[in-house]
Amino acid sequence: MTEAGKAGAKTPRASRVVMTETVLPGDGNVLGSAFGGRIAQWIDVAAAIACQRHCRQRVVTASMDDLHFLKPIRVGMIVELRAQVNATFRTSMEAGVRIESESPLTGERAHVCSAYLTFVAQDEHGRPVEVPPLVLETEEDRRRDQDAKRRRAVRLEHARAKRERLLAETKERG
Repeated sequence: MTEAGKAGAKTPRASRVVMTETVLPGDGNVLGSAFGGRIAQWIDVAAAIACQRHCRQRVVTASMDDLHFLKPIRVGMIVELRAQVNATFRTSMEAGVRIESESPLTGERAHVCSAYLTFVAQDEHGRPVEVPPLVLETEEDRRRDQDAKRRRAVRLEHARAKRERLLAETKERG
């Protein structure tokens, strides 16, 4: 059976989210820039909505990859977050989020950061459930899927190494 024929299969396009926020004074620091934690919160919300649109289940954040800001986002700026599901696995999904700032006075826009998050779909009892496959329609969809699979392999290797390190530290402490 093709991916398109599998129950619940959806395209990345079907999960797309565009979320717009304004950086208010309470979202900023003493330097007049947005708190990174506030931007991370908005990223998490946009990515969660994309994943829920894909699987129509409750989802929980499993991880967020490194977050590097290319430019500061100033108080008073408009922030646009664009999210979509890049890849699906058995019970998890990767969502990508692109964040741009916009001057409300000039309309000038800047790419300020991108983020990749992993979410796990859960049933009403908090147990992981399988997610529908992703139907890859375009070359861009296929590229994102392949990139997500490479990032997942790195995440899994980091998690394995961390578990081993923690187990070794626990044994040393006795």
